[in-house]
Amino acid sequence: MPESEDGHQRGRLPAELDHVIVLVHGDLDAAAAAYQSLGFHLTPRGHHSLGSSNNLTIFKNNYLELLGYEPGKKQQRPEQRHDPKGLSGIVWRCPDPARAQLNAAHAGVTPEQPLDFVRPVETNDGVFDAAFTVLHLPKVGFDYGRTFFCHHRTPELVYRPEWQTHLNGVENISEFVFCGDDPRAALGLFERMFGPGLLMEIPGGYGFDAAEARVVALSRQAASERYGADAPLPEEGKTQMIGLGFRTASLAQAEAALKAGGVPFVAADGRLRVGPAHSFGVAIEFTE
Repeated sequence: MPESEDGHQRGRLPAELDHVIVLVHGDLDAAAAAYQSLGFHLTPRGHHSLGSSNNLTIFKNNYLELLGYEPGKKQQRPEQRHDPKGLSGIVWRCPDPARAQLNAAHAGVTPEQPLDFVRPVETNDGVFDAAFTVLHLPKVGFDYGRTFFCHHRTPELVYRPEWQTHLNGVENISEFVFCGDDPRAALGLFERMFGPGLLMEIPGGYGFDAAEARVVALSRQAASERYGADAPLPEEGKTQMIGLGFRTASLAQAEAALKAGGVPFVAADGRLRVGPAHSFGVAIEFTE
């Protein structure tokens, strides 16, 4: 197999979480306030050339995107209006879009045409256009949300040091949680896309490592046992994205941030759990 100039094989890309999307429709202001109450530092409001708007919370090696729209903006991505609010996207790191096409071919799916867009970014040094190329994949194994590869053409405009320090001490997203009746099938697309032997059996489901994060799919019973009454379970017969885990440098720091923000939480098994009512439909856990 031919190698690139940096010596890496030019085969398919490995499974590496780039970012996650929480869809908030027209409630960006309320969503931003909610996530600030959780102790996250948010970037200034950004506006895509496709008509959507966002605020980000940037970590060391991945990030969370609060995605919605502002009144009067023309939309070129209709799913942003039609998909339900909540955890709505798992996005894969993509240093090479051509290699991402190989991943799709191995998975037996046909991606959309690569989509280029920009978003002006306010930094301490001025306003610049952050540029992206994304490769959207069909939904296979889950009913809501989307998955795609994201190539950052200007990563220096996303991973800014001034945005990477958070009151809750979070350093990275550490877990992404699906829930459904057939956990293995929920992750089947990713198993085909990233290679055989990817999935590991875990209590109540399956999972795999994706750089700094682990992606898991739980049965409805396992999700109920883990999150209790706060479990944002999908409708019967459906599979969807329900939860996020965050790795913090200090649980004490995360606890102090939640208390300062007036956010109720449950402490158990070395985790701080926040219910979906306080995070736009996402079950959130902090671990050290």
